[in-house]
Amino acid sequence: MSIQDRASELLRLHTDPELLVLVNVWDVVSARAVADQPGCHALATASHSIAASNGYPDGENIPPDLMLDAVGRIAAATDLPVTADLEAGYGDPGETIRRAIGAGVVGANIEDQMRPLADAVAVVEAVVGAGAAEGVPFVLNARTDAFLKAADETPYEEVVAEAIARGQAYLDAGATCVFVPGHLDEPTVIELVDALGERRISTIGYPGSLPAEMLARLGVARLSYGPWSQRLALHALADSAADLLAGGALPEDVREF
Repeated sequence: MSIQDRASELLRLHTDPELLVLVNVWDVVSARAVADQPGCHALATASHSIAASNGYPDGENIPPDLMLDAVGRIAAATDLPVTADLEAGYGDPGETIRRAIGAGVVGANIEDQMRPLADAVAVVEAVVGAGAAEGVPFVLNARTDAFLKAADETPYEEVVAEAIARGQAYLDAGATCVFVPGHLDEPTVIELVDALGERRISTIGYPGSLPAEMLARLGVARLSYGPWSQRLALHALADSAADLLAGGALPEDVREF
């Protein structure tokens, strides 16, 4: 499958009536483990998880070359479409996307970090332009940090309005959908979907978040899990290590990956 075909398939998965569920991965072996599961139609990387695996804190502290090498290795290990979390674009979002496409990536999260709206829109335009220049229908999941970075004293209605205003601006600039991470309740998701359109927003799953079935019914396009999949894997590793170090034995049904 060509990179254009993989990008087109990823775009279709975002617009299809079925909710796109992405269990985030951070290296080749985690990508293969997830890709082999029934119902996996695409892969998404998690920047936090890749950075942690390489000894860096989240927040664009990992060298861009190392991040791009990691997502490229994942893309080369699967025939599925791969969308990468590329934080805020590492100083040059257009060039970062160009290099990511060269590595086989066909979609990305780019976060606004609540920079001035005009600057954030310019980033979206640079990413969309980079995809067009490479001849790839690149899938941009434009992230707004309206909920994550809102001051505690900011009225909730203002936070929602800010997320909607930014989301609409990003969609108008060519983003495929808008990623709104945060602790969103059902009324908030309904308000976001009503304002931005069905199959135009994506959310993050976390312990206690709205279930996938509800998100699908409300018209959400995409559900991903960010660093939680790695945390889940490390939780299992830590528990197993504690058991083995205490004299326990390996279970009989350990799978190979």
